[in-house]
Amino acid sequence: MRKKPIQDRLPDYTRQLVATYADEGTVAHHLDQARRLPAPDAVVALLKKIFAVLYPGYFGSQHLTRQNVSYHTGALLDDIAADLDEQAYLAVRTECGRRSPCEHCVTQASGVTEAFVAALPEVRRLLVLDVQAAYDGDPAARNLTEILLAYPGLEAVTVHRVAHQLHLQELPLVPRMMSEWAHRRTGVDIHPGARIGESFFIDHGTGVVIGETTDIGAGVKIYQGVTLGALSFPKDERGQLIRGAKRHPTIEDGVVIYAGATILGGGTVIGRGAVIGGNTWVTHSIPAYGRVVSTPQEQRILPGQAPGEGNT
Repeated sequence: MRKKPIQDRLPDYTRQLVATYADEGTVAHHLDQARRLPAPDAVVALLKKIFAVLYPGYFGSQHLTRQNVSYHTGALLDDIAADLDEQAYLAVRTECGRRSPCEHCVTQASGVTEAFVAALPEVRRLLVLDVQAAYDGDPAARNLTEILLAYPGLEAVTVHRVAHQLHLQELPLVPRMMSEWAHRRTGVDIHPGARIGESFFIDHGTGVVIGETTDIGAGVKIYQGVTLGALSFPKDERGQLIRGAKRHPTIEDGVVIYAGATILGGGTVIGRGAVIGGNTWVTHSIPAYGRVVSTPQEQRILPGQAPGEGNT
């Protein structure tokens, strides 16, 4: 039998590595059992159950009817509430100065859970409009089922609307964990704090970035590679970043933003019905129904020849 490759040196390597955990003031380790962290796998499992109640028959059980959907939804909501309450409790414990058990954290987690479940009908109303906007805005879409099962933009927006509700309840960690899971799956990075109106459509999706303090109106459509970001990061007199300030742009109703456009700054407002062309760089406000286009670089077409031509 082959000997394990580091068997003789394993105790030494282990001691050396564990020694780097010794300083409580260092980052990148968490050894406090009283403040267990939310589990990534549990948060993803929770999201999948939420998808099943938002899009019944498309995710989760495939055997739903008008007769059993009420029972099925009730059972799922019961599971969602239990799972969310557990992860929410672990999340609020990370910012609590009290030792475990903490009744304040229990109460806060329960409040987050109830507020979230109560908001699900409104979340679903918005998502139905998002699905329709995707169908209306993409001539390649064959039907609504294709959008629900195969459009990464809709998946990212769905996760965002869920995470945003938890963000509104000031729940730490969990909303970001959800948004980063969607980011890894879809290539779309939307901060849970971004406020997005109804009938929102991200076409293709890859490379889209929407910052925390972005405000997006109704009926907005954006394409791949769009960045709605910060122009700069203001600092206080001690040189520390000022958090909570408006850093990202406002996009009003009916705006279309084409691929590769970058719009920066908390004071930048893109007016109603404006069109932002591809590969543009915008750091100032655009009036309603304005058009922003980039000047293409000079292109030259050089003559070529087919393989084999001109050989002697």
